[in-house]
Amino acid sequence: MPLEIELAPGRMIGGDHPCFIIAEIGQNHQGDINIAKQLIKIAKEAGADCAKFQKSELDHKFNKAALARPYTTKNSWGKTYGEHKRFLEFSHEQYRELQQYSKEVGIYFTASGMDEAAVDFLDELNVPFFKVGSGDTNNLPYIEKTAKKGKPMIVSSGMQSLDTMKKVYNTVKKYNDKFCFLQCTSAYPLEPEDVNLRVIQTYQKQFPDIPIGYSGHESGVTITLGAIALGAKVVERHITMDKTWKGSDHEASLEPDELKELVKQIRILERSMGNGIKTMRDCEMFTHSKLGKSVVAAKDIPAGAELTSELLTVKVAEPKGYPPENISNLIGKRTTRAIDYDDAVREEDVVMQ
Repeated sequence: MPLEIELAPGRMIGGDHPCFIIAEIGQNHQGDINIAKQLIKIAKEAGADCAKFQKSELDHKFNKAALARPYTTKNSWGKTYGEHKRFLEFSHEQYRELQQYSKEVGIYFTASGMDEAAVDFLDELNVPFFKVGSGDTNNLPYIEKTAKKGKPMIVSSGMQSLDTMKKVYNTVKKYNDKFCFLQCTSAYPLEPEDVNLRVIQTYQKQFPDIPIGYSGHESGVTITLGAIALGAKVVERHITMDKTWKGSDHEASLEPDELKELVKQIRILERSMGNGIKTMRDCEMFTHSKLGKSVVAAKDIPAGAELTSELLTVKVAEPKGYPPENISNLIGKRTTRAIDYDDAVREEDVVMQ
């Protein structure tokens, strides 16, 4: 199967297509739909391809005891974890409003379905693709149900092993060939020594028929650019309006200027990657004509002389002469004319047969 897939209507990923950039809003909207809309607009203005949220149906994601657990950290929006999550969770109607706003702004809209009921709702919304968060990647019943819906899938791989990712690949592939994996480490913020970008290459070798990408929680843009250089076809970064806001994800997020810079640098890096074929570029011709070296006569060479290494040297010459990388081809050949000391040796000056 081809390495490229259509992730969203009119937008291919993989192959030579531009990297698909996801601005992960998650729950950095602080439970405020107006902030959510501002972040969607920020994502669009920065040049991201998609604004993404996280959708949970809390009674399906957590059991009662988990929802009743006291939650009194500095990031809490309620006395219990359930109160905290309900404060941050948008309703179905609010999601429809955000989807419509994204359409008006002109950016793809989707969300991570954090449980099977949330995936069903996102399917009803007809999001362009499903995002599987790392917490559900080893949830194979969830993976199978999501794959059967037939939409493209992006699967993060934080907290997982390669063996688990092989199981995920086989589960999805049975029902759906439109998916990709993201290398991810689930720590917020993420330290460089825990990023493990080389897993991108491991995935490329292990799963050569799907695009591979990167979901990052580190500070700054450098590591994400490294992922692009290694061939990431999708990148996902959390965004915020202020890293000091209450919430565990803000510190690992990009502020608007950082997101804009990341997108700019990704597009520059993509332009620089080229096709892998090493040859002289058109832009190098001027430098080559001015400074490129040629074979020249190290001393006067009579017509009909047999060329030896002592008779030849290499200099910047005018006019251009025989290319120095092929100088060994001249040894043992005879000249067709006399060549004065310091003159360029040209191909027509030598019997090459």
